[in-house]
Amino acid sequence: MQPTVLLSALLLAGLMGMVGQGARTVVGLKKLHDFNATQAPDQATTFLASRLVISLIIGFIAGVLAALAVGLDKLAGPAGAAVEVLLGLAAAGYAGADFIEGFMSKAPAITGGAGTTGTARTEPPSTTTKTEPPATGASQPSEQADRLIMQTSQLSTEIASLQSVLATSAAASGWSSLSAATQVTPELVARLFVPATPLANIRNNLPHVLAGLRSYGLADRDMLLMALATIRAETEGFAPIDEMKSKYNTDKAPFDLYEPGTPIGKRLGNTQAGDGALFKGRGFIQLTGRDNYTRIGTQMGIDLVAQPAQANQPRIAGLILAQFLANKEDAIRAAAAADDLVLARKLVNGGSHGLDRFRDAYTKGRVAIPDGIEI
Repeated sequence: MQPTVLLSALLLAGLMGMVGQGARTVVGLKKLHDFNATQAPDQATTFLASRLVISLIIGFIAGVLAALAVGLDKLAGPAGAAVEVLLGLAAAGYAGADFIEGFMSKAPAITGGAGTTGTARTEPPSTTTKTEPPATGASQPSEQADRLIMQTSQLSTEIASLQSVLATSAAASGWSSLSAATQVTPELVARLFVPATPLANIRNNLPHVLAGLRSYGLADRDMLLMALATIRAETEGFAPIDEMKSKYNTDKAPFDLYEPGTPIGKRLGNTQAGDGALFKGRGFIQLTGRDNYTRIGTQMGIDLVAQPAQANQPRIAGLILAQFLANKEDAIRAAAAADDLVLARKLVNGGSHGLDRFRDAYTKGRVAIPDGIEI
């Protein structure tokens, strides 16, 4: 990136942070005015201009840090900065010192390695891998490294959350920009689904799916088609939902075919009584089993094991979908390039469940969504 372009992007980010902090100051001044109106003249709190200057500086710094976290390319690209990105910088400036403190506490002191490759819903965990105790004297550095990697992942998740919320607001307000939320419209995506799929669901949840893909660097047509076709196969209503009872998961009690000791339960890594229902399928991709909840949650920096129902929150469901695709990205891209949709589906699902719906959506998407579209 050219130095002048870099400086321009940082300056824009800082100014947007100042705008956010300025908005917070206005709110504070209104509260101060209302408070002073209830006090005696000699007890009123005075406004100090120096505090305003400090607040604006804090907003500028927060805006710059937010831009570094999101990526300066979002500001310096040929199309300019998207509305939701600018609003995100302003939101960081509004948070001010809190955002700066959170950023600094989660900034990694080391570079973490690539996340481990996840498994598909019905793919059995390895039976040959076991956990060895760390060598004497090596556990503390290892724990610190894991903690830093987790904190970095949490920061990325929080940024993606902010982008998702802002994208939803932009879509609801009808703002026009060159961003993914307006280019990949709900009406366009609806062509890949059946008429019974509520358009309102697509409008509400599409921004979270797109934000998840962007946060994992999967912002291209191939991975978009993979994500949308997967949703079509798993949750045709375009909403994160609980897995329903069926002959495939229930015999006598709900989800008892997923319990420990059963063939499916073993493949899913369920180890405790009640795991079948506790770790049933959830979200856009129907995340299933203790093993998957543990692995994906750890990669995302979210404790899905302690609170499995989080997988149905649209923002988190979008990130889970993206994490699954990221884990098998190279293999998925190779399968798509070879037009092997059976393999592409198996890489995520572990089998051929919903293959007809997946194939139909993917094929329609190739026609409806132009190549080179920006997400």
